[in-house]
Amino acid sequence: MLKEHAKQAGQTKEVAVDEHRLILYNDEHHTFDYVIEALIEVCNHDPVTAEQLTLIVHYKGKCAVKNGELNELKPLCTELTGRGLTVSIK
Repeated sequence: MLKEHAKQAGQTKEVAVDEHRLILYNDEHHTFDYVIEALIEVCNHDPVTAEQLTLIVHYKGKCAVKNGELNELKPLCTELTGRGLTVSIK
């Protein structure tokens, strides 16, 4: 869970936000093109963003590819897993 700071009439307060991250992990089985296509189709990323995320995953080992509420990320996680990719929700 993330915390957000909200300003209202000169006051600042913390507001809890139920935002999670969909994490994609690197593997040695799938091609760049396959992963890019999956991110475009499943996560609705544009081709440039999908390519950048794929490169980050390749070089760093993992990357958050989508942020959102748990109920929004679960179907994406299921679809990417069904395509043989390793993902988790944090």
